[in-house]
Amino acid sequence: MSAGTLYLIPAPLGDSNLDSFLPADVRKIANRIEHWIVEHPKTARAFLKLYGPERQIASLQMHELNEHTKDAELTSLLAPLQAGHDVGLMSEAGCPGVADPGAKLARLAHIHGIRVAPLVGPSSILLALMASGASGQRFRFHGYLPLEAGARLEKLRELERDSTKLDEAQLFIETPYRNDAMLDAALQACKPNTWLTIARDLTTDDELVISQVLSDWKKQPRPELKKRPAMFVLYAGK
Repeated sequence: MSAGTLYLIPAPLGDSNLDSFLPADVRKIANRIEHWIVEHPKTARAFLKLYGPERQIASLQMHELNEHTKDAELTSLLAPLQAGHDVGLMSEAGCPGVADPGAKLARLAHIHGIRVAPLVGPSSILLALMASGASGQRFRFHGYLPLEAGARLEKLRELERDSTKLDEAQLFIETPYRNDAMLDAALQACKPNTWLTIARDLTTDDELVISQVLSDWKKQPRPELKKRPAMFVLYAGK
């Protein structure tokens, strides 16, 4: 018996119409998959309900893979694939395997000779970079920056130096309740002519993308940043 395929299926970044971010072919594949590996079954089932009445949610086999999953538990998640079933891997939002625990499962699937198939959908990292106006030739994504205020300021200065030296866009993400603090830190740590993009609720009706130099961020009223996680793009290149 040949192994199944591990399909990496993007999830919405917020409340969006499926037609606006998920191609029909991706939905067709996802609609026939009965075995799923997800971060949180409740939110995964809510998303899959949007596919239509033909989606029998109660019959789906759901297994969890999140930041609490131990490496020793990963092998058992391959069992449906090794039994010949196709499996859908889905993150809480955006593309699985990108800044996401699903990357470990994809790597293990490759080790066992299982096909890994990435499908098209929204990525907050790429969407924010696209909209920022920063150089897309060289960029790095850093995940979350340090929580401690002093360490955060030093990290921002380091990112700004690297951006200037390498003509490189620096991307990082923050939680809703720390978005304002991150903006304050950037204003304190970085030069007035450095560009900062803040993007949140991408692909939704509440989408916000503001890209301007830090001196302009100081002058203008601050947008609402406490609704959703935000993607930040720092750029001090040419």
